[in-house]
Amino acid sequence: MKGLTIRNIISAVDGKLCGNTSEELLEKEVTGVAIDSRKIEEGHLYVPIVGNRVDGHTFIEDTFEKGALCTLSERELDIDKPYILVDSDEEALKSIAALYRENVSCKVIGVVGSVGKTSTKESLASVLSEKYKVMKTEGNFNNEIGVPLTIFRIKDDDEIAVLEMGISDFGEMHRLSRIAKPDMVVMTNIGTCHLENLKSRDGVLKAKSEVFDFISKSGAAILNGDDDKLKSIGELPCKDVYFYGLNNDNDSYAVNLENKGLLGTSFNANVLGESFDMHVPVAGEHMVYNALAAATCGKALGMSGAEISEGIKKLKTIGGRNNIIKTSKYMIIDDCYNANPMSMKASISVLKGVNGRRVAILGDMFELGDDEKLLHAEVGEAVAKAGIDKLIAIGELSKNIYEKASEGGIDAHWFETKEEMLTKKDEIFKEGDTILIKASHGMDFAKLVDTFKED
Repeated sequence: MKGLTIRNIISAVDGKLCGNTSEELLEKEVTGVAIDSRKIEEGHLYVPIVGNRVDGHTFIEDTFEKGALCTLSERELDIDKPYILVDSDEEALKSIAALYRENVSCKVIGVVGSVGKTSTKESLASVLSEKYKVMKTEGNFNNEIGVPLTIFRIKDDDEIAVLEMGISDFGEMHRLSRIAKPDMVVMTNIGTCHLENLKSRDGVLKAKSEVFDFISKSGAAILNGDDDKLKSIGELPCKDVYFYGLNNDNDSYAVNLENKGLLGTSFNANVLGESFDMHVPVAGEHMVYNALAAATCGKALGMSGAEISEGIKKLKTIGGRNNIIKTSKYMIIDDCYNANPMSMKASISVLKGVNGRRVAILGDMFELGDDEKLLHAEVGEAVAKAGIDKLIAIGELSKNIYEKASEGGIDAHWFETKEEMLTKKDEIFKEGDTILIKASHGMDFAKLVDTFKED
């Protein structure tokens, strides 16, 4: 890995080389970095993170048997193998990632926002892959462990890395930005999430704007111009700022939207002055925003409208995020990976546009702070306004969704647990139903999706 010699790593982490050492070792480059001992390969550096359930130091000897070149350690070891003694393995991991980032030549695009980061990341990768060799964040590797591990996946021939960057408190985005040093930043929106720590949308904006602390001065910010907080964000420390949205005062915008239900949306896009037709094959108006963000980024990087349109046409959903599953009895909208009030309302709008009987299974949303009951009640109001046919609310907080939806005339039911609801499954659901399943990740609604997939 370019620049990751043992000597440079020691300097980056302010560590001390111990064990069996040599001058020759200092000049060797590691071939990879891993925190999972099972993924160690010949020449790797092992970072033994101390987790809640497992202490990575337990597996250090195993990693050398698999060919590890060196390991980090937070404690002195009685071994005849080389290790770098550090104060914190986790902090060292971030410092090594920052060092590697400085030595790779590809452009880095950071994807930030309250809602839609993953869908936007997928849209960006789908578009940019029409012209460039693209590496993207996989799974939920978007935090202070995940971002460094994603950066280590960048190869010499990668031209663009699309990094999803997620936070829940002040200071986190500053640290992520120090590691990623983004050339471009795409910011999707400023919503009501992680309010336990961030308190308000202004707090959310402040925390997420830390991404600009290390943005390239010659780079670009691509912002949702229909979001009131982002529209008034003020001067940024990068060369270009582009706004996208449905309003035609943005630099990139969409007109003549044609909703095709679960088949997606067609529209005419005007992107940084070029007009062309696009079809997003994933349902929901929010996906139009994601497509416009990707189109703006592609255009700023020299892509044509034809290339951008083709890239969006190839976009695919991933499990847990607006993923459409057809079973022998039901049409499932699997959006259970996570939830906050904005994403709940977006998913309800998708369900609203479906033909046939529409059923929503909604669960608790976490980390909403003092207004959590009110914010759940607002989702209940959205359900009522959408006029869907049946609501199933699960969880203590979701009782507020149930109550507001019931007041609005919706046929609604509340259950304390998933298991309790499933005992009534055959009574509640009918063949041909389209069923939205959504809640915060901690509710483990993926089990509900698996149950319905069996029908």
